[in-house]
Amino acid sequence: MNNLPQELKELVQQWLDWDVNEETKDQIRELVESNNQEELSDRLSKRIAFGTAGLRAKMQAGFKYINELTVIQTTQGIAKLLNEKYENPMVCVGRDGRYNSKRFAEITVSIFLNAGIKVQYFRPVVATPLVAYCVKKLDLHAGVMVTASHNPKDDNGYKVYWKSGSQIVSPIDKEISASILENLEPWDNNYDNSEEADDPLPQVADDYFNEIKEKLCFHSDLNKNSDNKVVFTAMHGVGKVWVERAFECFDLKPYIPVEQQIEPDPNFPTVAFPNPEEGKGALKLAIETAEANNSKIIIANDPDSDRLAAAEKQDNGEWYIFTGNELGILFADWTWKNYKEKYPEKDPSKCVVINTTVSSKMLKAFAEKEGLKYEETLTGFKWMGNLAIKRIEEGYTFLYSFEDAIGFMMLDVCYDKDGVRAASSFAEMYNYLQTQNKSFTTHLNSLYDTYGYFGYTNRYFFCYDPDLMKSIFDKIRNNGDYPTMCGEYKITGIRDLTSPGFDNTQPDNKPILPTGSSQMITFYFENGCVCTLRGSGTEPKLKYYIDLPSNPGDQRENVNNLLHSMKESIINNFLEPELNGLTPPSDD
Repeated sequence: MNNLPQELKELVQQWLDWDVNEETKDQIRELVESNNQEELSDRLSKRIAFGTAGLRAKMQAGFKYINELTVIQTTQGIAKLLNEKYENPMVCVGRDGRYNSKRFAEITVSIFLNAGIKVQYFRPVVATPLVAYCVKKLDLHAGVMVTASHNPKDDNGYKVYWKSGSQIVSPIDKEISASILENLEPWDNNYDNSEEADDPLPQVADDYFNEIKEKLCFHSDLNKNSDNKVVFTAMHGVGKVWVERAFECFDLKPYIPVEQQIEPDPNFPTVAFPNPEEGKGALKLAIETAEANNSKIIIANDPDSDRLAAAEKQDNGEWYIFTGNELGILFADWTWKNYKEKYPEKDPSKCVVINTTVSSKMLKAFAEKEGLKYEETLTGFKWMGNLAIKRIEEGYTFLYSFEDAIGFMMLDVCYDKDGVRAASSFAEMYNYLQTQNKSFTTHLNSLYDTYGYFGYTNRYFFCYDPDLMKSIFDKIRNNGDYPTMCGEYKITGIRDLTSPGFDNTQPDNKPILPTGSSQMITFYFENGCVCTLRGSGTEPKLKYYIDLPSNPGDQRENVNNLLHSMKESIINNFLEPELNGLTPPSDD
């Protein structure tokens, strides 16, 4: 260690003094012995920070990554803040089936208990929305879910909910970050008393399923009498028992499981990425199961069951995988249609629907035609969940929200995306559509006829260098002289939500939506197209989202051709993947 610069030597010693896990201690020791100063500096001089979903990173030694020490530091910071803000604070803790999730959860529970905070600890693996629901139902002060959702198997995460059960937003995120930095040194070594915590099961689960049955099951008798077959995959995650019970409480016939993927498995052995958004590659086994069982419908959760993907077999024998926006409008129509039949006296203008700024504006067109109040937020359910709570407090009825990344939140059961209640609702919707001699595809086309067709595409490039990401966006900004053309397409407005922010569609050039450190620019085109470029908050991806409304009489094929042309122009003029060395997804 004598060969190391003094600052790096002090970081190494600090790690060895504070870390409680011999395996991660050994990782640092081995790097010291091999004098790998570059790797040591990378791991120790940078600190994992709160982002879109709390913490999410690779599991290995170093302050930059997620491991037992960084979980300890994070939990200490949250515990200290809770005790400062509230008298007799209470929290809940859950976890998925990934490697180390159980240990990270046990450590989290123990630190809260040691700090005098009452804890509700889910003993088995649990769906993320149950943690959000638990915070709301039991009127807790916070909740922690140990999960990396759909990330690769080497990653893990630490998702934080605050009062009311929505994810953290400013200023709480900044207060937590500051509190963590003030409480980095471990307080004690007792991380094995998690069994002293209360278990919210079975009561919280009973309450959750009773509530989704009461609020979201609209056709129980139809479900009882239907013989429709639905295939479900948990994608090696936690969804098996939770979706099974959701089907039961809706009086649906049991789903047909994809046996190879139905149990939690931290290796995710059958998929390259445990993300149902990845298309037919991720759903290959589900399609095979459906074919073998003569089922025309597939539904899929991601590994922590907060998102839902779906596919339908077409008349030509091909399988069509619905996009998040297509599912989004199907659920919007379904929720509103049934809600207004149940509550015909409800004023539509007092019912709120929400989606994110990068999701399809078809929801806005739907809301305008139905007389509903529509709002948009930044990307992420932390924004939509908190806005839903705010509108409810103002006397509105929160109806529904979605984002293009297959996340759906129907009514006020809990204030985060929920793949469990979405699964049973989708199966019920299928039963109903069958009685109308409709498929999801034909029903979607009828919605386009009613509310207008919107061409939409989104994708991403891998961008592993944050400095490169910033330089790509700074080139677009051009020192404040933003572009007015993208190839042949005229730009009429620019919104830049990276601080300090800019929006020339507003009278004072100041954005309405919050600004922050993340890279995010939206372009408004003369032809009605809206394109957003943004850096992901949880993955090394530069994402693009392009939404193109049609005009009356437009042929969908022509709209889609224009969409493709604009996508190519945006990629070539603004992202310049070859020049910048951006890597496309492997299936492109």
